[in-house]
Amino acid sequence: MTGAATATAPAGLPPEIDGAPAARAAEAMAARSATVYDAFVLASEAHPDNAFLCIPARPGRAYLPEGAEITFAQARAEVERRAAIYRAAGYGPGHRVALMLDNRPEHLFNQLALYAVGATQIPVNPDYLDHELEYLLSHSEAVLALGHAGHMDQLSRVAGKLGTPALDEAALATLAPVTGARPERPGRASEAALIYTSGTTGRPKGCVIDHEYHFAVGLGYARHGGRLALRHGGDRLFVPLPVFHVNAGINTLTALILTGNCLILPDRFHPDSWWQDIAATRATAMHYLGIIPPILMKRPPAPQDRGHGLRFGLGAGLDPDLHAAFEERFGVAMVEVWGMSETGRFLADCHEPRRIRTRAFGKPYDDLEAQVWDEAGREVPHGAQGELVVRAPGPDPRRGFFREYLKNSEATAEAWQGGWFHTGDVVTQEPDGMVHFVERRKNIIRRSGENISAAEVENALIGHPAVAAVAVISVTDEMRDEEVMACIIPVDGAARDAETARSVFEHGRRLVAYYKLPGWVAFVDDLPRTGTQKVRKGLIFPGLDDPRHAPGIIDLRDLKKRSKP
Repeated sequence: MTGAATATAPAGLPPEIDGAPAARAAEAMAARSATVYDAFVLASEAHPDNAFLCIPARPGRAYLPEGAEITFAQARAEVERRAAIYRAAGYGPGHRVALMLDNRPEHLFNQLALYAVGATQIPVNPDYLDHELEYLLSHSEAVLALGHAGHMDQLSRVAGKLGTPALDEAALATLAPVTGARPERPGRASEAALIYTSGTTGRPKGCVIDHEYHFAVGLGYARHGGRLALRHGGDRLFVPLPVFHVNAGINTLTALILTGNCLILPDRFHPDSWWQDIAATRATAMHYLGIIPPILMKRPPAPQDRGHGLRFGLGAGLDPDLHAAFEERFGVAMVEVWGMSETGRFLADCHEPRRIRTRAFGKPYDDLEAQVWDEAGREVPHGAQGELVVRAPGPDPRRGFFREYLKNSEATAEAWQGGWFHTGDVVTQEPDGMVHFVERRKNIIRRSGENISAAEVENALIGHPAVAAVAVISVTDEMRDEEVMACIIPVDGAARDAETARSVFEHGRRLVAYYKLPGWVAFVDDLPRTGTQKVRKGLIFPGLDDPRHAPGIIDLRDLKKRSKP
């Protein structure tokens, strides 16, 4: 751990703090805990009056419009009440419960209550269409779908087709009994969460996550130090990300439990009130996606720009051309990190001097090893491009990673070829170990923090009568990191115009969530292929660095809006 480094702090940024006490406290608490629930109980006993959860005010919101602050003691009471209901109904190890509760406090209360009885939580993306939700409930074999009133129509409709009980969280006391819980005591190796992440072949893959994963990432966060150093019981992290992602709902939550700190959880990103919310909630750090900094930079200068107590921001996708300017204007050290649902732990460029004018995202460290390999599984020289592979140090390379892809042993084995987890990200590495992002090798598009399977979008669009063939690629987006582009060979006689593009878009809207739909459409004459008939997506626009500048491109980004309440 690094101590205070005021002498080397960049001008205009708060000095680094000593994060060693928080790291030691986290390690001591983790050592005494078999599950995250156990750690939460210890935290509630050690810091009963500390804020555990803060909900920023949002007039007109369906829940807590005036905001709320919930202490560890108050949160424990809510968790224990729900745990008693689950326990009395027979819930325990082997049971999986889908939570469609958005970023409401009830999600975290139920999550920890399920951990208390040894059951598994499955957080649900509220933007799922019916068939996507049906797949998740069926594939996971969920025994219960729990939602709030705003989601109950969809939950009841979809779960009813499968014979899965659906229940409004407000009526949890009426929970019907279940059978089949395994008679075992929950521990580090017990399944805790099932996180669905987009797969390259279309259907999302279910990452099985145990309690060891939670502790690995929580301790990793607490140990990073440098610009990411946490204080023991003295920090409040503003996280405008959904709890159905591991960032907010598992990684940050566990780190804050282990360090006795507060999670500030807005319903989503609100640029109009961002700095007011940061100040009102007394946030000391924030998390971000690549879309957030450029939006904030475009807003006119205001006194609120510096009227906050933030020491750092943690996120990914901040444009290097914007990084220094953002730090200078707002006085916040923005730390770029890299991680995946499968890895939990993350790399971070958090020690000075940071490489903020590059796409650097950190070095291997005590909790996570990293190398760069070529396609033959050999480590490449420094500066050469290759795939980032990572593993845990020590005799078990999978310790603290996801356990497996549910019901997909082939994909699990493929991801772990050679004893290292293959990330699918193309990177370079400097002699001192610093890793720089180049591009994604996997058929995945990363838009505003969401992983989108190109294959899934292709399958949704190919059924339109005007589409003879389609390839979906990622293109740069200054706000969202990447955007979806559909390259379409139209059938003979179909018009290559905006009307056809919109028709294809609306066809896809019935099949995939809004954020997966193409923001751009290009009508092309051919899709170059390999000898095995795989589309060579890098050759669709030869000699063109940015496909958005190709002739005839149709911009559909204004159509990409939520259609669900």
